Amino acid sequence: MRDLTRRYRGVVAVVIKISLVAALANWASTFTAAAQTLYRAQTIVTGQGEANRIIGFATCLEDVLIKVSGALKLESDPRLDAYKSRSADFVSAYSYHDQMSGRPKRDEQGTRDRPYDLIVDFDDKKINDVLDSLDVKPWLSRRPVLGVFVEMEQGSRQYVVTSDARQSDLQRDSLLAAALKRGMTIVLPDVAELAKAKSNAAELLTTPSSTLASVAAERGGEVVLVGRLKWDDSELGWATEWRMDWNGRMHRWQLRGVTFDEAFRRGIGGAAQILSGNGYPG
Repeated sequence: MRDLTRRYRGVVAVVIKISLVAALANWASTFTAAAQTLYRAQTIVTGQGEANRIIGFATCLEDVLIKVSGALKLESDPRLDAYKSRSADFVSAYSYHDQMSGRPKRDEQGTRDRPYDLIVDFDDKKINDVLDSLDVKPWLSRRPVLGVFVEMEQGSRQYVVTSDARQSDLQRDSLLAAALKRGMTIVLPDVAELAKAKSNAAELLTTPSSTLASVAAERGGEVVLVGRLKWDDSELGWATEWRMDWNGRMHRWQLRGVTFDEAFRRGIGGAAQILSGNGYPG
């Protein structure tokens, strides 16, 4: 009986060890894959000519430097101009995706005037060296999942962007695109979860962070980011305010007169800048 018990314990120990090794291997491969995509960016170009490709490389270089570091403050930084002028030197691979794939070619030039997604992979060591020269460090540790709650107000329309309501389809897609651009993972609440938390658009900014954190946690969210976008007719853009509770401090930042696409990029980018230790957005 004792022999059987010892054998059983030995088998259990082996199974546990194998499971831990497999879990660690899976985590390592996931982390590696995530790290690799940090050095990838994409932009829209017209045709596949070299001139537009070089312009695209420069745009993607800035995006990747921000994405890898989490430092939104590098956006439009004049120090990047020298690197942008030779952006091709930092590229390890690139490819195109035809946005009009499957549609007939209507122009006599064929593909010259068609819009393409230019997808660019950069050499990680070269990008890290550029960041080092800018006195900014790569943010290569695990990034927390953002639980994002956004209120939209335009005239009499007022709603929260959710994962399932059709009225926020455009904003949901834009938020996901902004998260991809900034190297962040986000989760959005659904209508039922908001109702359960008794939170609506009018009360979102005054809803306790702990309540929103509980809603976000149901979907894997670890840090709550709350935004409010109100349309301003005089500026023909959105007046935006963001808040995020992190390390016992409430961080707030604002911007005005922007599209909601830009507002989302600045909101998620601002959160990344705080979480990466690169300072306060503003």
